[in-house]
Amino acid sequence: MRKFVIVSDSCCDLDAPTRKKYEVDYIPMRLLYDGNDIPADLDWGTLSSKQFYDMMRSGTRFRTAQINAEKFREVFLGYLSNDCDVLYIACSSALSSSWSNSLQARDALLKEFPGTKVVCIDSRNACMGLGILCMTASDMRAAGSSIDEVAAYIEEHKQEVNQFATVESLSYLKRAGRVSTTSAVFGGLMQVKPIIISDTDGQNVAVEKVMGRKKSVARLAELFKDAFRDNEYQYVYVMHADCPEGAEELKALVEANLAGRDIPVRTAGIGPIIGATTGPGTLAVYCRGKEVTFCNSGA
Repeated sequence: MRKFVIVSDSCCDLDAPTRKKYEVDYIPMRLLYDGNDIPADLDWGTLSSKQFYDMMRSGTRFRTAQINAEKFREVFLGYLSNDCDVLYIACSSALSSSWSNSLQARDALLKEFPGTKVVCIDSRNACMGLGILCMTASDMRAAGSSIDEVAAYIEEHKQEVNQFATVESLSYLKRAGRVSTTSAVFGGLMQVKPIIISDTDGQNVAVEKVMGRKKSVARLAELFKDAFRDNEYQYVYVMHADCPEGAEELKALVEANLAGRDIPVRTAGIGPIIGATTGPGTLAVYCRGKEVTFCNSGA
C-alpha cells in the first residue's frame, strides 16, 4: 500500500505541535491588508496573533485570498514525486474556492502520474471543524487504513462535526460583508450575540440571537451538550480569537457537561483566515456529535 500524506489549508487552525503530532501538512492561504500580501500563517510568523487582533481592533481590515491551482500543483507534485499519494481535506467550498482550485491541479497531475492518487475532499467545515477531520484522518492512517478508506470515512461522517460559535462584536462581520450595517449597529446597541453553526453546505449561519456575552457563552455549552455523541474519533476543542479568559469560561461549562467522560477539552487560538472574518473575541466549541441537518439554502 502506497504511503499518503494528509494536507489541509490555513482554515484548519492546527498549530505546529498538533500538525507535527498528527503529521498533517497545510498550504497557506493569503492575507491582504494596507497594500501588504502575506501568508495566512498558522504559526504567526509575520504577525503575531496579538498583533493581528489588535490591528483589527484599531480598524485594519484584512482580506483573504484562496490557494490557486498553480500552488496546489506545486505542493501535490512535490509529494507525488516522492512516491506519496495525497489526501487534501479542504476548507468548506461555501467559504473558499480553494477546493475547486485543487481539483484542477489534481486532474492535471493524475494524467502525468498514472497509478497515483490525489483525493480532494470538500470538508464542509472550517476552523477546528476542519482540524478535527484532519486529526481523524491521521488516526485512521496510523491504524493502517488506506487513502481510499480514510477518504470514504471522512466523506460519510464529515457532517457529524458540530460547531457552535459566537462573536464579541458584529462590526467585524459587517466589515467582511456578512451582516448589514443596520444589523451591526442595532446588535451593538442591544448587545445581541449571534449563535453561529456550520450548516450542511458548510456555510456559517446565525441560527439564534442571545442578549449579552455571558448568556451567549452559556448557550454554546448547552448546544454542545445536546449535540455531543460518544465516538471512536472524538475531539473536543474550545477555540478563541485573543480572548483566553472567555475560552476558559466556556471550557469549564463544556467540561461540566462532559462529567463522567474521560475526554479532554482542549483550547486553541483561531487562525488568521477565520479570525479575519469573525474578529477578536470570537468563541467556539467543536466536537463530533449528531449529524448536522440544518440547510440555510433550504430554509
